[in-house]
Amino acid sequence: MREMTRDEAVRLARHSVVVGVLTNGALAVVKGAAGVLGNSQALIADAIESTSDVLSSLVVLGGLKVAAEAPSQKHPYGKGRAEPMAAAVIALMLFGAAIVVAITSVWEIMHPHQTPAAFTLIVLLGVIFVKEVLFRFVRDRGKKTKSMALEADAWHHRSDAITSFAAFIGISIALIGGPGFEAADDWAALLAAGILAFNAWHLLRPALSELTDAVPDQKIVAEIREIAYSVKGVKGTHRCWVRKLGLDYFVDLDILVEGGLSVREGHDLAHQVNDAVTARLPFVRKVMVHVEPEDEFGRFKLDWEEGDAER
Repeated sequence: MREMTRDEAVRLARHSVVVGVLTNGALAVVKGAAGVLGNSQALIADAIESTSDVLSSLVVLGGLKVAAEAPSQKHPYGKGRAEPMAAAVIALMLFGAAIVVAITSVWEIMHPHQTPAAFTLIVLLGVIFVKEVLFRFVRDRGKKTKSMALEADAWHHRSDAITSFAAFIGISIALIGGPGFEAADDWAALLAAGILAFNAWHLLRPALSELTDAVPDQKIVAEIREIAYSVKGVKGTHRCWVRKLGLDYFVDLDILVEGGLSVREGHDLAHQVNDAVTARLPFVRKVMVHVEPEDEFGRFKLDWEEGDAER
């Protein structure tokens, strides 16, 4: 199956975000109205979560737009950092939503109120279904495009489905339990706040890893080594360092060649390796190839040096 090009990935990611914005905008209005009319604090908290989803999706859209800009003299590597930065902002927004929901829930627990209306359960069932479908749709697009921000946005949708389910349980307990169980709705909202905070941390960690140039999936490292080794004249590989900047990968690769090659021959071979890797892996923007004489190492090296693997 052919790898998706960078432009195709950007278009697909943007389309997914727009779908999310429109869906969440509609859900926020429906849940907010149902929460107020049905006297459900959990549903109102859920509406707040959907509103934060709209804002986070707009952040993703902005991040993707900036990250897709072509390299310039001022930004020779492009602006790919905008993509994980957008994911980090989403995570922080989710933390903020969790705090707001938690504070509101505690207030409602301390100040008893009426039992939520039964019709709110029907609204929540519809919300859970829509949000789970949206989560799977955006998550699959995120994996296909290798967009961290898009995957973060998908998990924001899943967290919304979880908070809606918690609200459904809380309201059900309040309705079944009758007088004295009114606060079950608020306790469900408080539980939802904890889930929001957990998901926020789940999203923040990989974003911070990419922003600090952590090594990406080792599969791509192995693929790059294999492709380089398939080029005629390459006797092996030494170091292979890969970093991800938004939707692009940049590679620093040492190849081992016969020690008697001329400067011109080594130069041409380096270009062949770059062309081979970028042709097979469209997400790799550039391979900086360093040519090393094989006899300097005493053997062909197709793996990481032990010290490199630990760093």
